[in-house]
Amino acid sequence: MRELGKFLIMLGAIVLLLGLILWSGFAPNWLGRLPGDIRIEREHSAFYFPIVTCIILSILLSILLSIFRRF
Repeated sequence: MRELGKFLIMLGAIVLLLGLILWSGFAPNWLGRLPGDIRIEREHSAFYFPIVTCIILSILLSILLSIFRRF
């Protein structure tokens, strides 16, 4: 059970750091604007769904978690 606690604290710290980086404006300009992301803008409304960005972030997080599992 201790290992799970350490993992959750480490994961929370990583998510916090990533959130602070994205919130502060240091995020790459391409993040959220990749080809394949769905953006529909009308006169009074807008819909945006970054599907390709979500897929790429999911792949990167899967790789990171598999690296952490080995250690």
